[in-house]
Amino acid sequence: MRTAGIHDNRTPYYVFASGGVGSMVTIFGVPLAVLSGQLLIGVINGAFYALLSLGLAIIFGLLKIINFAHGAMYMLGAMATVVLFDAFGINYWVALFVVPVLVGLVGVVIEYFLLRRIAGQDHIYSLLLTFGAALLIQGVLTNFYGVSGLRYAMPDVFKGGMNLGFMFLPYYRAWVIAVALLVCFATWFMIEKTKLGAYLRAGTEDSQLMQGFGINVPLLISLTYGFGVMLAAFAGVLAAPIYSVTPIMGSHLLITVFAVVVIGGMGSIGGAIITGILMGVVEGLTKTFYPPASSAVIFLVMVVVLMCRPAGLFGKEA
Repeated sequence: MRTAGIHDNRTPYYVFASGGVGSMVTIFGVPLAVLSGQLLIGVINGAFYALLSLGLAIIFGLLKIINFAHGAMYMLGAMATVVLFDAFGINYWVALFVVPVLVGLVGVVIEYFLLRRIAGQDHIYSLLLTFGAALLIQGVLTNFYGVSGLRYAMPDVFKGGMNLGFMFLPYYRAWVIAVALLVCFATWFMIEKTKLGAYLRAGTEDSQLMQGFGINVPLLISLTYGFGVMLAAFAGVLAAPIYSVTPIMGSHLLITVFAVVVIGGMGSIGGAIITGILMGVVEGLTKTFYPPASSAVIFLVMVVVLMCRPAGLFGKEA
């Protein structure tokens, strides 16, 4: 029985569909196996978009910082996963918890020593400062590791997959989707539904009032920025086994993620999650039916949304 492979240029892995039902059934002339495979790739990409967009939305929505270093933090998460394994033998499961904390501490340092100095200034200053920090981090790591790419072995427990009849679902891809959605939902719940989230929102909206109640607002701001960075690093750890890990991998993804955030609404926590998944699916469908437009479809959606609703789909009008 022959198998057909579907390869996504930006996502270096294959989804295989066995012959049979998936190869016989067609939708608008496209075999179901092909459509299902591309949708799976779209949902996986959407999971990464959601995690990264969520971090950006938290940092902008609560701190009003346009964080152009977000892609570099994602890259640091993936690079640290590979380097810690090569140097100290730290496995995937430990890295999944340790690496986001380490990269989050890098974010806290950036906020304390750099961003705090321009607090209250126009958004363009934070954009330029974080962009410069990202270039610095990327340049240093490129000098050490080059741009050829590092590989990280797939954890043994996730090798293989399940045959759904119309497609073959790799276990690791299912894990990425499940854990990304779980983290996104838990983050949304914490910020929107808990007392800690209320403190975060109040501390950034009226810092003087919260300080009057004994809340250490500067520390709260540092931890909030660090948490947004942790989400990017967590996505980097998830990406390490399926992407080629290079110092420039974050810059390739950052502009797309910013477009997703704009579509959802700058600062909208729920909007970042929903839009991230939706844009991944839209991108996957576009790759199936009209591949030349797949790299631009998210930006086309962004233009249409901005023309019809400048605040984004889930953003609040000023």
